[in-house]
Order: sequence, then C-alpha cells, then structure tokens
Amino acid sequence: MFKLCGFLILALSSLPIFALGETGHRVTGAIAELYLTQQSKAALANILGNESLAEISTYADEMRSSPEHFWQKVASPYHYVTVSKGEIYKATDAPKHGDAFFALDKYSKIVKDPKSSKADKVLAIKMIVHLIGDLHQPLHVGNGLDRGGNSVKVNYFNLTTNLHSVWDSKMIDATKLSFTELTLWLNEKISKEQLTAWSNIDPLIWIKESAALRETIYPKSLEDSSLGYGYRYEQLPKLKLQLQKAGVRIAAYLNNLLKKKG
Repeated sequence: MFKLCGFLILALSSLPIFALGETGHRVTGAIAELYLTQQSKAALANILGNESLAEISTYADEMRSSPEHFWQKVASPYHYVTVSKGEIYKATDAPKHGDAFFALDKYSKIVKDPKSSKADKVLAIKMIVHLIGDLHQPLHVGNGLDRGGNSVKVNYFNLTTNLHSVWDSKMIDATKLSFTELTLWLNEKISKEQLTAWSNIDPLIWIKESAALRETIYPKSLEDSSLGYGYRYEQLPKLKLQLQKAGVRIAAYLNNLLKKKG
C-alpha cells in the first residue's frame, strides 16, 4: 500500500495542470506545415481531411475536459516527462502509466501500422503534433518536485500566477500577436543552418535540451518571485526559440514517419 501511495504522489507531483498554450501550439503547427514534404502533405490530407496542423495542435488539451476514461485517466500523463535535476532521461525511464515519450512512440506505431483504423490514425497524428510541442516547453520536462512549475507561485507584472502559466501562455499572450503573425515573424528568422541543425527526430535530444533550459528559467530567488520586464527580456527569446525548434521538428518527425518505403 505504501509503495502504491508513493507512486501516486510521485506521479502527481510532476503533473502540469496545463499544457503549452493555444497560441504556442498553433504556432508550432503552422511552422511545421511550412516544412512538410509533398508526400507528407498528401498523407496528412488523407488522414486529417482539411484540418491543418495548427488546428489539430490543441486537440489534446481541448479534450482534457472530456469525461471519457481515456482523457481523464489514460492520456493525462501523456503531456509531460519527469527528469530530475542532473539526470538524463532514457528510453527505459517511461513509467508504467506512460508519459510523453511513451505516448509519442505509441502513436507513431499506430500511424505506421497498416492495420490501424482511420480514426486511430487521426487521433495519433493529433497527439503527435501536440506532444512534440509539449516536449519543447521546458516545464513539461518537469523535475518531479513542483508539478512542472505549477507549484512555483510568482507575480508576473502584478498578476498572481505560477511559473508554468507564464511559460505556457502569459509571455506569448503579452506579445499581442495572433498565432499567424507570430508564426510569420518566427519563421522568417529561421536560417538554413538552423533548419538543418534542428531537424533531428530523436525525442531524447529534445528532452535533454528542455531539461537543461528548465534550469535557467526559475526565479533567482523564490522569496523574490516578482517577474517583470527583466524576466521577459531574458526568457522570451528562449521561448520563441523553442517554438521555432518545435515547429521544425514536428515537420521533420512527420516527414520521416509518413515517408513511403522503397
């Protein structure tokens, strides 16, 4: 009984309440669409119909209010991984109840399986696009101590909130840009060299990067949790970079996943 309780506490301690905000996810999906191969575009059109990657990118969050067992119990842990400070996430680290790494592998196999139903493939693509975005939000690679920054209370421009919310949506929303405007601005700044360097499809690399970034985004002192222009100056460029990387990597991942053999 004690082991079970301990397991549940550990699982809940790293659970982010929210995921990368709607604008952020849509930006990653919209950037990804710009780098899809023609083969991938055709395959996605066959699976998704006229839904864009930007449109489906928020589906996994929208469904979290569904009373269905799958969304309330099964899929809930799929939005994050836990990596303790100083540790490196390994493929064998996924807990039995699953995490984002586990889910990404699970849904990739569904897409590749010719026996998978159309409905299963639709859900799989929607989850893949969302999960790659989540893995680039550094607090979705939680340390297992503060629920992905949800327990870190801060005052952001006189708004009482938490660190996770600042990174999910507050900094992005403060730009007052639509997701299409932000997509345009960010994509114009992606160089050919960056496109090549970022186009890796190994989620272990993404997780390692996010875990390292996570250590640089906490308030310098929890006693001084008032975040304003100085914090935004330091951190918003990092967040924008993560959105760019996520978009490029969603495309690279899908291009590889949907590539025909032979």
